[in-house]
Amino acid sequence: MLGTIIWGIVGGAIIGILGRLLLPGKQNISMLMTVVAGILAATLGGIIADWLGVGDTKGIDWWRHAIQLALAIFFVWLVARFMGRRGPTGTTGAVARPR
Repeated sequence: MLGTIIWGIVGGAIIGILGRLLLPGKQNISMLMTVVAGILAATLGGIIADWLGVGDTKGIDWWRHAIQLALAIFFVWLVARFMGRRGPTGTTGAVARPR
């Protein structure tokens, strides 16, 4: 039980970081939120893969990992979109240039 929880956290952290690296652009979110998004993606992706019948195969479960990674990219995007840190003026860090 404890091993499953630890591996879920470690695997979710890796999935979340990979999702953040593969998402284009800058995500202005904390590493904690990246890991939380990865843990949720790994858990939900594993459930979806089991539901589709590709969660437990011989060898490496490529389809399960692909689903988890796609969900991690989506969850990191959602977190960055709705919970990203904002600049002091309420902007997302964009700087206006004088013309």
